[in-house]
Amino acid sequence: MKKGPLLNQALSEIIAGMGHGQLLVIGDAGLPIPHGPRRVDLALTSGVPSFLDTVRVVLSELQVEEALIAQETQHQNPTVGEKVIRLLAEHGVPLRTITHDELKRLSRESVAVVRTGECTPYANIILRSGVTF
Repeated sequence: MKKGPLLNQALSEIIAGMGHGQLLVIGDAGLPIPHGPRRVDLALTSGVPSFLDTVRVVLSELQVEEALIAQETQHQNPTVGEKVIRLLAEHGVPLRTITHDELKRLSRESVAVVRTGECTPYANIILRSGVTF
């Protein structure tokens, strides 16, 4: 049995297969998922799993060189915005803000979009994979 904290098979496979610079999106329950990227639907019910819990577990498994969040997050969902900024800082991940429209556009270029049970607005992030060497 896998020893690390990430138990979801589909998400583990995606992370293991990612190369340098590829994108992984983690979104709230309402983020539109474009055709193309693989869809990993973790949502069970409202709030389960949460956006922040999902990001926390993914950061424990994926080497991330940059994170992108929408500018709107800090205005429309300041609690999640502040917590995700702190979480990224704890992991030494640089953060860049973009518009929500740009986030949705970039999600089309991602390897996968992970849908959480988060039901608060603008709880979305793009993680750009890094290398461990």
